[in-house]
Amino acid sequence: MSLLYEGALQDLVEEFGRLPGIGPKSAQRMAFHILQADTADVDALADALREVKRRVRFCDVCGNVAEDATCVICKDERRDQTMICVVEEPKDVLAVERTREYRGLYHVLGGSIDPMAGIGPDDLRIKDLLPRLQSGDVQEVVIATDPNLEGEATATYLIRLLSSVGLTVSRLASGLPVGGDLEYADEVTLGRAFEGRRSVS
Repeated sequence: MSLLYEGALQDLVEEFGRLPGIGPKSAQRMAFHILQADTADVDALADALREVKRRVRFCDVCGNVAEDATCVICKDERRDQTMICVVEEPKDVLAVERTREYRGLYHVLGGSIDPMAGIGPDDLRIKDLLPRLQSGDVQEVVIATDPNLEGEATATYLIRLLSSVGLTVSRLASGLPVGGDLEYADEVTLGRAFEGRRSVS
């Protein structure tokens, strides 16, 4: 990012620019928003940032975000203990929970296999998943990795790894979004749509 301002304002623009998904213009807009905001609002934001770093950690069991050693989902005895849904990131847990279709447990990998970025299976929380499957309670593992190349590579690795464990291993169906145009679908999405086709007669 080129130098546009001086001192504290430039430092703030650069810090915002380091956040994922924030480009130079967005970083500049956010910095000026902070500059024009009430001091109390800025203090509240600063306090929230400090508190999240001080109090939030990752669940010892599943890897989801938590403020204790165990997250609220793992603590909930009403959850279906026979199913574990494997996701890439804690934000994916929230996405699945919003559907209200799944009531089992989770396992957060902490990313996906990406050889180009130097991320292999040993860099993920895959080894932490296997002991959870040996309890005898779990009957199905639902693989819910992202429908992109890295997510597909991760799913393929997990399917191969878990094929000898003796559990049902399923993969979330994916395909064309409702309201989308066929011509704009990428190859992976279109291919998965064909794989997941079902009879209507």
